[in-house]
Amino acid sequence: MKHLFSVFAALLLSFPIFSQEKELKPISLEADYFYGTVLEHNPDIQHLISGHPTGFFLSLNRKTYGFNEWERRYNYPDWGFTLAYQDMHNEYLGNVWGVYGHMNWYFLNRHLMLRVGQGIAYSESPFDTNSNYNNNAYGTQLLSTTFLKGNYVRENIYKGLGFHAGFTIIHYSNANFKAPNNSTNSFLLNAGLSYQLDYEEFPEYIKKEDSLSRTHAERFKYNFAFRTGINESDVVGLGQEPFYVISAFVDKRINYKSTFTGGVDIFFSTFLKELINYRSIAYPEDGLSGDEDYKRVGLFVGHEWRFNKAAFISQLGYYVYWPYAFENRIYNRLGLKRYFWKDTIFAAVTVHAHWAKAEAVEFGVGYRL
Repeated sequence: MKHLFSVFAALLLSFPIFSQEKELKPISLEADYFYGTVLEHNPDIQHLISGHPTGFFLSLNRKTYGFNEWERRYNYPDWGFTLAYQDMHNEYLGNVWGVYGHMNWYFLNRHLMLRVGQGIAYSESPFDTNSNYNNNAYGTQLLSTTFLKGNYVRENIYKGLGFHAGFTIIHYSNANFKAPNNSTNSFLLNAGLSYQLDYEEFPEYIKKEDSLSRTHAERFKYNFAFRTGINESDVVGLGQEPFYVISAFVDKRINYKSTFTGGVDIFFSTFLKELINYRSIAYPEDGLSGDEDYKRVGLFVGHEWRFNKAAFISQLGYYVYWPYAFENRIYNRLGLKRYFWKDTIFAAVTVHAHWAKAEAVEFGVGYRL
């Protein structure tokens, strides 16, 4: 599925809070090798699972030590960038390159690390009706990609050198930007080395009594958002169409980290026009006239996980107006948001999906009263 989306989470979090004290910027480098398997999440990709994928990660981490409030509240996470190469070991899937923005969270005395990366991938062997029609996983050369990595970590064991090992899950999809789009998910075992630059001068972690989290609570705020993009149905060759989403919702920030939301979405998904017309002709047994309304209206509730001026969005919705039975009536939205100008303006990149099946990558802007 999913996601999404070409987002650089690191850039969203890199704007410092200025003070008279100079902020240091520690850097670490990593290199990993991985080996694994492509998971059969869909029987339609069974022919694409013929070997064990191999590849590598090269990563740069910007270490934090509590200079900014959000760093202290999240146990001194890292942010950075990752370059990945994956040989799918399948003649139709070929090789895939990915570039990601990522974040690392630490647990168990910083020996357990969880990394989430989001970015853009380049497939060397996408679907082609003439030369590679068997690749029904990647309909385009450019793909949205997400990875989740869990590592046991030992940093700076000897003169800046460290070791880590664990597992990674990588997802490639174009979120129905163009058919076909069955996507792939790879489960991988990884191990590698890290090197801490300027390890002898790494600053002490700053421990400070910040204000109580609930003191960041706000009154109810009213929001209006507009989202757009391009997508296509699962029927190859039916054509890409623009879509538009108008949203109105209310939010209530309850503390530093959490904001709850609820509202209404109106979907103008013009690809459904073509799909309805196509199915009314090609599949008369469906009983479609071809004049069914392509618009949908949904009600949703959601949550925003705040990181300074950035937020991770998760929403769950239900179509109250659903004249054409496309997928199912329950939908979800995941993505990233960045606030500007005293939190009154925001921009977001999200994935609109039905459980694990993505419908579209949405690019949105909005206003918060």
